[in-house]
Amino acid sequence: MICSLHCVAQEECILGIGGQDDEVIEEVFQLNDDQIEKMKNWGAELKIRNEILKDQADFLLRKHAQSSPEDLVAMSYKYKDILDSMKQNVRMLDKRLLSIFNAKQYNFYLELCNQLSLLPIYVDRSVDEK
Repeated sequence: MICSLHCVAQEECILGIGGQDDEVIEEVFQLNDDQIEKMKNWGAELKIRNEILKDQADFLLRKHAQSSPEDLVAMSYKYKDILDSMKQNVRMLDKRLLSIFNAKQYNFYLELCNQLSLLPIYVDRSVDEK
């Protein structure tokens, strides 16, 4: 009965490093030079990881171009798994960036997510920042 009226999955508040918004992330969160360098490196890592997955997805689509309906259903599950892996890569690298945010940056991120009704990615803030 808990969730009987409004049980809607809330979307996660993704920064999307490695995409076209890196400069916006840098400006909005006022990243320092070290944070900018790490974000750029992680963005490059994301592109490599997701390019491999994109190649797998393209191969899967080419391989099953003339397949039976049953094979297409099975292929769709594999394709979804690849897309899910790509999303997990984005989340993992966003979490890395969030983990090096200072308290002010991270709190601003939480505020933005709240304003957009998105679920923030939580990182352990109990460790002292360097």
